[in-house]
Amino acid sequence: MIFPTGSTPRSLCILRLSAIGDICHVLPVVRTLQHYWPQTQLTWIIGKLEHSLIGDIPGIEFIIFDKSKGLTAYHHLYQQLRGRRFDVLLHMQMSLRASLASMLIPANTRLGFDRQRAKDLQWIFTNKQIPHIDKQHVMDSFFGFIETLGIRERILTWDIPISEFTRKQLGNILPETPYIVISPCSSMPYRNWTIEGYAAVADYIAEKYHRPIVLSGAPSAIEKEFGEKISARCRQKPVNLIGKTTLKELLAVIDGAELLIAPDSGPAHMATAVNTPVIGLYACTNPDRARPYLSAKYIVNRYPEAVKAKYGKTVANIPWGSRVRDPDTMTRITNDDVKIILDQLLKK
Repeated sequence: MIFPTGSTPRSLCILRLSAIGDICHVLPVVRTLQHYWPQTQLTWIIGKLEHSLIGDIPGIEFIIFDKSKGLTAYHHLYQQLRGRRFDVLLHMQMSLRASLASMLIPANTRLGFDRQRAKDLQWIFTNKQIPHIDKQHVMDSFFGFIETLGIRERILTWDIPISEFTRKQLGNILPETPYIVISPCSSMPYRNWTIEGYAAVADYIAEKYHRPIVLSGAPSAIEKEFGEKISARCRQKPVNLIGKTTLKELLAVIDGAELLIAPDSGPAHMATAVNTPVIGLYACTNPDRARPYLSAKYIVNRYPEAVKAKYGKTVANIPWGSRVRDPDTMTRITNDDVKIILDQLLKK
């Protein structure tokens, strides 16, 4: 315990640049800090895209690190932090880019992951480490940072602001509630389920439960292609918003939904942040490590059989966080797998 009960730092810097899902995992940790150490000045160094989602949260100084700027991003960070010093740095990202950025953040205590988990030599850039705990969910590992500082409680609150203007704008294009959102793609294509599966499930929802479907996603070529092909296969056409919303607008779309269907992706964790249930589709990654935190009951989990086929072992006998990137791994998930959980949720 670095800061015992009754002693708090004056200033604390959080270094977590990306990705969207991990930003959502870190946010309850920050909310807990705000609650128990309200006098501590919080600074969060964050990526440009991620800032567009949470950068309007009050009480936090955000400093954008735009990785697309290359060396200029480091110079900009240096200029903004010159002459400052933090009591604590929470180095919460295991990447060489983030560790190089951490060298520009003056701090007395530089807290990082334990040696066993500190990938990309992160441990070299810190002077304190959180305790090693086996087989944790990502969010639990982030809470380990403030537990090491002396805060043992957890507040699972996100409270990401969504303006009334944003909600009104979307009201013109969204169907009436209740509607269901399908976010079909991850930023890592090997995690994507099938176009045929999504279309079949969309028709099942529309015909059995009379719920309109909204497709959501980023403007990448593969996501747009998925959206067009899913729409073409559906007997009742969904509202296709893929590539047509900002990140904040996407959060509002998910916030208004009855539930979300998605693979292991940022939108799945955005849904958790607004308390929307998620049917998570997992075969390539371990849901016990990366599932939507509040939707454990609604996970389609074909990861154990994928691991068995790939490695000839059980999940317990491979390194925590191992992934199965083989083509067609996600085809292990069947339409019926998803329909069973849909029935559980919608009949409830």
